[in-house]
Amino acid sequence: MTYTAWIILTASLVGLSCGIIGVFLILRKMAMMADAISHTVLLGIVIAFLITRQVSGPSMLIGAAVAGLLTAFLVQWLNSLKIEQHAAIGIVFTTLFAIGVILISTSIGNAHLDVQHALMGEITFIPWNTIDIPLIGTVPQATALLSLVLIIVVIMVLAFYKEWKITSFDPALAASLGIPVILMHYLFMTLVSITTVASFDSVGAIMVVAMLITPAASAYLWTDKLAIMIVLSGSFGVISAILGYFIATGIDTSISGSMAFATGLIFLVSFVLSPKHGIMSRFAKPVSDS
Repeated sequence: MTYTAWIILTASLVGLSCGIIGVFLILRKMAMMADAISHTVLLGIVIAFLITRQVSGPSMLIGAAVAGLLTAFLVQWLNSLKIEQHAAIGIVFTTLFAIGVILISTSIGNAHLDVQHALMGEITFIPWNTIDIPLIGTVPQATALLSLVLIIVVIMVLAFYKEWKITSFDPALAASLGIPVILMHYLFMTLVSITTVASFDSVGAIMVVAMLITPAASAYLWTDKLAIMIVLSGSFGVISAILGYFIATGIDTSISGSMAFATGLIFLVSFVLSPKHGIMSRFAKPVSDS
């Protein structure tokens, strides 16, 4: 594959995985949790580096995943203390991210870890960091990791589709049916953390947040059926990746930033043209006689 194809494929994998997960975040009214986790994983990455002195490998993934779970736990704990969820997210997000930034500034030194990299990623360098996979050949490491994450996401969503659906719409009903709501919550947060971590190094925090929230919000405008919403959200994520790449190359700007911008364009189109909730649908509805 060409250099361009690897970048588009990798970004599309991010859009597909984040798009699927994002639907449940939107339905659970936890969109800002995506923003929190996508930033607080920086702390886990920094701590993993301080322990192992390596800037790649499974230690980075484990450290960031633990930080994501810690974020979810602390938010849930503060919420149990009668602190509003959005306030709890803001407290945990800013505190843990600030600790990560301070550690980078004071303890990392010359290692390839910086705040700009954390926010915007390094998607242009993805094709050069490769691994050899039996029967497949040489592929970028980020592409292989994101492919594995997508497989995990799809398997988990299919395996627990009924549980995700019920706990998202009516946690009280789920508890009455014997579904372990708290366990499903943390299992879902683990999935969010893994998806975020896998995407973080390649595309940065800004695009992760955009891909987790905006395609799902766009899909929500088009349909009320969960299965269709998941398919639409993943598709919008892929379209945003492709469109964003060509916007970036056309005006010579940030690829990740342009992909995030493309998610906004798709939302704008959905907001205007959606037949169910769009602006145009309001004008198309017949006015009843008084």
